Amino acid sequence: MNEIKENPLYISWHDSTWIPLLNQNNVLDYFSERSNPLYDRTCNNEIIKMQKLTNQQLVNMTGLEYILLHVQEPILYVIRKQHRHSPTQVTPIADYYVLAGYVYQAPDLNAVISSRLSAAIHHLLSAFEEVHSFMRYHPTKGYSWEFGKESESKDREKSEKSKEKTKEEPSSAFQRARVDILLGELMKKFPPKVIQPQPVTNQVDIKPNAANAEETKANSEKSETKVEIKTEKVETISNASNVTNPSLNRTTVPPPEKRQRTA
Repeated sequence: MNEIKENPLYISWHDSTWIPLLNQNNVLDYFSERSNPLYDRTCNNEIIKMQKLTNQQLVNMTGLEYILLHVQEPILYVIRKQHRHSPTQVTPIADYYVLAGYVYQAPDLNAVISSRLSAAIHHLLSAFEEVHSFMRYHPTKGYSWEFGKESESKDREKSEKSKEKTKEEPSSAFQRARVDILLGELMKKFPPKVIQPQPVTNQVDIKPNAANAEETKANSEKSETKVEIKTEKVETISNASNVTNPSLNRTTVPPPEKRQRTA
């Protein structure tokens, strides 16, 4: 625990009163606050501040200094700690980034590689332990593996935990603006090719007037024959109905009236 506290990679600092007012002009003043444990007060920046000089005078001095290396307003500022030997020769020592007002020290290459190796070793050891739990030994059969319901339940629990961890968070306005800027720059560098549609010519075969006249005559003759066939069918149907129902052809006569007999 003492090593973690002494390691500057595990330290972060912020001042809530400065956060809404941060910009590239005052971020070095924000970083040089006395409550910041990542700031070294023996640097040339403190001498310039005491003598009320500008930061441009740092080039003419030698020793430890802090400079603003990168700016991505309004959320990210990168500050470098370096040792100046001459106006043209410097040796970088450490980098710090101010992210949303919180100051962190950026890890060096050694710290990154050691962290990745320790994480890989940890996952390998946990995998070997889990596989060892499914191993079985019998004097006659030898070694065997039993993957049953326990492994399935463990896989389900892991998948549920991973789903809970990987919930999508809404993007911020800064992220959306940066994406639009990047897309605009890519569109300028690589404009899309506009493919113009080719005109489509409708080819219609126009027949001579004589052929059209013959077709119209043939169609009219076909229609006349169809009408004649239909009328013949109607006549045959009416005759058949008269034969089958002779009562329809008879005229209906009312019965004679009955008269009363007189004595």
